[in-house]
Amino acid sequence: MLGSPLTFTRGPDMKNRFMLAPLTNCQSHADGTLSEDEFRWLTMRAEGGFGLTMTCAAHVQAVGQGFPGQLGVWSDAHLPGLTRLADTIRSQGSVSSVQLHHAGNRSPADLIGTTPVCPSDDPQTGARALSAAEVQGLVEDFVLAAERAEQAGFDGVELHGAHGYILCQFFSPELNQRTDAYGGSMENRFRILDEIIAGIRARCRADFMLGVRLSPERFGMQLAEVKQVAERLMTGGDLDYLDMSLWDCFKLPVEEEHHDKSLLEHFVELPRGNTRLGAAGKIRTPAEAQAVMDAGADWVMLGRAAILHHDFPARCLAGGFEPVATPVAPAHLRGEGLSDGFIEYMNNFKGFVATEGA
Repeated sequence: MLGSPLTFTRGPDMKNRFMLAPLTNCQSHADGTLSEDEFRWLTMRAEGGFGLTMTCAAHVQAVGQGFPGQLGVWSDAHLPGLTRLADTIRSQGSVSSVQLHHAGNRSPADLIGTTPVCPSDDPQTGARALSAAEVQGLVEDFVLAAERAEQAGFDGVELHGAHGYILCQFFSPELNQRTDAYGGSMENRFRILDEIIAGIRARCRADFMLGVRLSPERFGMQLAEVKQVAERLMTGGDLDYLDMSLWDCFKLPVEEEHHDKSLLEHFVELPRGNTRLGAAGKIRTPAEAQAVMDAGADWVMLGRAAILHHDFPARCLAGGFEPVATPVAPAHLRGEGLSDGFIEYMNNFKGFVATEGA
């Protein structure tokens, strides 16, 4: 089943059920243009057999940058690199997607050179509330970024609504204290996502693929509410896939009242219409990837497993594949297409990178 093609309402078919996760890697240039390191990292994964190759989170406004060396999609100056990237991914038989992102209150002030923004004033981070006009500007910039990705030749985009970044900040009843049409009720808090989706559908071509990433826990998110939104998105007809970032596909929810089933089971049981549903979260081995599929997902998204093996899908489908154990030496990661900057970033994850020479 992992090797079978997957069709979507819009966009090309995936040749298998493996998507590359949108992974932070700090490899692009300071102005958001594509670097050779980022190009090599991504195209190696397309060459390694991923059915869909997704960029890292690419910021849609300069003020929305979340980390150094982040790929940008907020300026036409980014188009040459994005076009080269889309062309090369396609040449390897992989579907291409840009993840559209804005860090919101998680944008470091010293990185963006100004005060970060948030749905509401946030004393903890020093972020200021967006005005009503700025919210409309944010919607427009997400749509413009999608149009830019389309112009560059990508098959689609994914909206990053997870992990406490700006869309998730709007969704959160804890962070979002607005009293206008973008705060208060669940309908209002998710309004910004609905408007971005509507804008992309109105202004991008009819077969442009559109996905959304959600996370059901942390950052003020409540499982029951996220499930309700997930079902609405999947049955609404405007999305081609929903990407659930679960931290760990196999764990029980944080909220004890939902301990009757795993996080993954809570979502695969939902009606999904023609929308494809996939999941990310500690899928490290072929057996774990198959377990996610057996539970009812349409596809699997690999993060650290794809860092360790650029050709994880090809190896998995060939059979007899046992992924390397962590920690791994920097030399192994360099061979898998990681720059020294990316390796340094991965040092933030305990037990992933061994000491040099190990």
